[in-house]
Amino acid sequence: MARSEKPSTRVGRRPSTTRGELSDLGIELFASRGFEETSIDDIADAAGIARRTFFRYFPSKNAVPWGDFDAQLAALRGHLNGLPADIELADGLRSALLQFNTFPEEETAVHRQRMSLILSNPALQSYSMVMYEGWRAVIAEYVAARTASDPTDHFPRTVGWMVLGVAISAYEQWLTDDRSSLVELLTAGIAPLQSGLTPPP
Repeated sequence: MARSEKPSTRVGRRPSTTRGELSDLGIELFASRGFEETSIDDIADAAGIARRTFFRYFPSKNAVPWGDFDAQLAALRGHLNGLPADIELADGLRSALLQFNTFPEEETAVHRQRMSLILSNPALQSYSMVMYEGWRAVIAEYVAARTASDPTDHFPRTVGWMVLGVAISAYEQWLTDDRSSLVELLTAGIAPLQSGLTPPP
């Protein structure tokens, strides 16, 4: 029997059958063994799936920490499209930022591991830029629709980068302070879009 056909080496674990489950398992392995030391075969074996099945879910190991990011972007786009037409642009962006980064309390630990890996692992930085581009594009599309412009125009692009910067900064602070609230950090970070660049008291 080929290696890719072996049953899971993790006794009692059901085969992982969703991107989210496979991503969570990969993060668990990365946290315990190290990212570079964990192979695709390791993840597939632990998940109880064949190596070729892994590639139905992710194109590479670098994609694993991002989970089902396409579905998350679709949900973000749907949220923005569902906002009232008369909502202020900054309020709409704040709503989207908080909606995208809200998760159940029981997922906090794995989400911390996920974001720590994405933000601190040098091997993931180039791949992360590709994923950030997709996220920024959704924001730029919304801004363009609200300002009668094109998503590739300067203003929508700039806002996309600004909101991404708010998110990354909030996560960096959240990861260094276990007592901090991610929602509060995101809310404080996005405030200058409404009030201007006035330093907080």
